[in-house]
Amino acid sequence: MDVISHPALAHLHPTGHHVHPESPARLVRLHEAFPGFLHGRAARRDQVERVHECGYVDAVDAILGDTWLDADTFAGATTWEAASLAAGCAIEAVEREGFALVRPPGHHALTASAMGFCILNNVAIAARHAQAELGLERVVIVDFDVHHGNGTEAIFEGDPTVLTVSLHQWPFWPGSGGPGTSSEYVLNVPLAARSGDAEYLHAFGSLVEPAVRAFEPDLVLVSAGFDAHLDDALAEMEVSAHGFRELARRCAAVAPRMAVVLEGGYNLETLPTLVAAALDGFTS
Repeated sequence: MDVISHPALAHLHPTGHHVHPESPARLVRLHEAFPGFLHGRAARRDQVERVHECGYVDAVDAILGDTWLDADTFAGATTWEAASLAAGCAIEAVEREGFALVRPPGHHALTASAMGFCILNNVAIAARHAQAELGLERVVIVDFDVHHGNGTEAIFEGDPTVLTVSLHQWPFWPGSGGPGTSSEYVLNVPLAARSGDAEYLHAFGSLVEPAVRAFEPDLVLVSAGFDAHLDDALAEMEVSAHGFRELARRCAAVAPRMAVVLEGGYNLETLPTLVAAALDGFTS
């Protein structure tokens, strides 16, 4: 599986001086661990605007100085460049059936607003690209980030061509995706704090796999967050490297075609190991 990223993502959109968990250091560590990555390119405006409103895109592009887009989401003069590169790498991942190592993450971003560290919804942009330019009509998005993929769900709500699946800690931020919120094209799998490999893999086998197979997708896109790891300080889950490897393997087993986009994962010591474990699972 090709790994796609861009060297600039390790220094654009700096947040470290704000002691922010979503910092360029995440990509510095991943680029050190995977030095042979392929270089993606920025998404075009028309590709981004398949998902995001023009006025919102203009507003992000026009940011000249440090600002906060919400209580959690920092932006600055290079945020648009970083976000468009992240979205473009996600598109390249769909083209190549690869793994996009990108930041800022995307799965909380809504059509007209940033949210939860996320500027552009990378996986949604990649899904619309697959449909518009690759002829892949039916898409499943499987999100195993520790937080509910609320932005992705909202973007595709009611769309019969896209099934969104999210396994996440509940109750937890952002407060959505709880029990009883699934529907015909949405599968939410809320899991209690302290859930680990056994709980995640049972949920995948009993709920996610049957739903994905029944949908008969042309493409499975994975929002791969690693903040459900037992050593990640942003949450309270206990998934191990083995658990992520097995989740990845099971995603690959139900995918006629697959691409992967990085979401969360904020422990700089464990993140490269967890990405490596997932890559092993996706390709085994």
